[in-house]
Amino acid sequence: MGIFSRISTFFKIRANAALDKAEDPGQVMDYSYSKQLEQLQDLKRSIAEVVTAEKRLELQQSQMVTKTNLREQQARQALTAGREDLARQALQEKETLLIQVNGFEQQIAQLRSQKENLLDMQHKLTARVEAFRTQKEMVKAQYNAAQAQVKINETLTGISTEMGDMNQAMVRAQDKVLSMQARANAMETLIEEDDLSVQALPAAGGSSALDRELQKLSTDQSIEAQLQALKQDMQISGPSAAQKQIEGPAS
Repeated sequence: MGIFSRISTFFKIRANAALDKAEDPGQVMDYSYSKQLEQLQDLKRSIAEVVTAEKRLELQQSQMVTKTNLREQQARQALTAGREDLARQALQEKETLLIQVNGFEQQIAQLRSQKENLLDMQHKLTARVEAFRTQKEMVKAQYNAAQAQVKINETLTGISTEMGDMNQAMVRAQDKVLSMQARANAMETLIEEDDLSVQALPAAGGSSALDRELQKLSTDQSIEAQLQALKQDMQISGPSAAQKQIEGPAS
């Protein structure tokens, strides 16, 4: 296959594909149905023309038969009048007319046969057109139903895609909510575990747990030393001095 043949085939394939995509089966079948109706109408016109021709020949034949009978009567009259020559001429014309009458009869018979054939064709074509019309309407209904189903499926597909996006967004939102809840719970746990009361707050200068323990130990030692010193002082002064300090100066 040459290059030009391949190019031609390619364009034919593309053209057929484009036509198939743009083709509406309903419109195609309506067009075919209209063409069949036109053929049926043409056939009916042909039958009408044949019937008209048949009637015309029958009329002409009838006129010939009338004229033939007239010539026979004229021949009788001529013989009665003693004019055998005229009678002979009348009979000769009668024979000529009979030949024409027989010719008309043959033509009329042919037209009648043609008419019968055309009527039979009309009957068959009418039945075929009616069957095609029923099939056409059924195919159009099926096509329209299938087309509607395709549109519905396309709509549902779009909805499904949107729902998928919405579901993904919902999952992301739920993940964020769970993450925030987990963060809040973790912060509450830290707050409960950590001593954030006022008593546990460090000094202005800031100190560690070790500093606080050492400060407490130093304070305890100071208090203990003061307590021992107070006891010694009370022992030296005696009970009376201690009682006086308790009771206070005399009035």
